[in-house]
Amino acid sequence: MIMIPAVDLKDGRCVRLSQGDFNRLTVYSEDPVEIAKRWQDDGAERIHLVDLDGSLAGTPRNKDVIAAIVKALKVPVELGGGIRDMKTVGIYMDMGVQWAILGTAAIRNQSLIEEACRRYPGRIILGIDAADGIVAIKGWTEQTDTSAVETAKSYEGYGLDAIIYTDIKRDGMETGVNIKKTQELAEAVSIPVIASGGVKGIDDVDKLLAVEESGIMGVIIGRALYTGGLSLKEAIKKSRRS
Repeated sequence: MIMIPAVDLKDGRCVRLSQGDFNRLTVYSEDPVEIAKRWQDDGAERIHLVDLDGSLAGTPRNKDVIAAIVKALKVPVELGGGIRDMKTVGIYMDMGVQWAILGTAAIRNQSLIEEACRRYPGRIILGIDAADGIVAIKGWTEQTDTSAVETAKSYEGYGLDAIIYTDIKRDGMETGVNIKKTQELAEAVSIPVIASGGVKGIDDVDKLLAVEESGIMGVIIGRALYTGGLSLKEAIKKSRRS
């Protein structure tokens, strides 16, 4: 299982939100490039980037910082936030981003996912953000009436690299990963699933490793790394022993 450190970007800075709430924001660094390099030096195999400004605006807002991070790293980057058309996908792919994460775009325009997967096979990830199992979009500001499992199943056969399943209520809260919902989603589809939201410590890594065979390929770790609740080196060491 891959341990994936998160670098969330707002106004060019590295931040974390609580439950996706832009009014509950903590700034951890003015230099996201150095933060990304730190996680790489600690053994990360890939970095998870989010353009938070872009997720609200619907268009890229931190392109210069993202380009600088990609250039500075040797490990690949996955990126989400404000990627809602093929032009934007192409811009980021040309920049060197390895995986584009499409969320809101998938709910509003399923044909976009199909085209993106066809044009960039193995480089498209579906981001499913949910509260109580129901999908939310537009930077988590708008709730839909579609379940996460229903959404995931509708993309079987498209050629997605993975699905990132984020529990909004737990994201940034360090209250523990929603193992049950993540496992349910992973077992419902053949697409590999990346867990996200709520990681608080090594216990969460242990619990995910216990159900890894359900189809969970990785976990995104955010606030716990920044507060010291979890050591990335320790998490990677444990995951490689499993």
